[in-house]
Amino acid sequence: MTVKINLFYPHLQQFTNYQEQVEVNGATIGECLSDLAKRYPGIDKVIFDEQGKLISYVYVLINGKPHYPTDLSKPVNDGDEISIALLLAGG
Repeated sequence: MTVKINLFYPHLQQFTNYQEQVEVNGATIGECLSDLAKRYPGIDKVIFDEQGKLISYVYVLINGKPHYPTDLSKPVNDGDEISIALLLAGG
């Protein structure tokens, strides 16, 4: 299945040659994120920890609806859009 991934921050876009949207393949959220990491080396260090789990500040939306995938096995459909944002704060 082909899924679009939207990357909201230049920190993520630097790995995709500053593309804001890329296409990946996968049947689940986890497969899509793994394909993203395979296609764009280095992005995995920003979104995954050493155990392969999403880092706590990574926020995921599926078709515009908030979803924090504690279970990366949630299925996706052909044409779905996954948006990735980094929840950052500063002062």
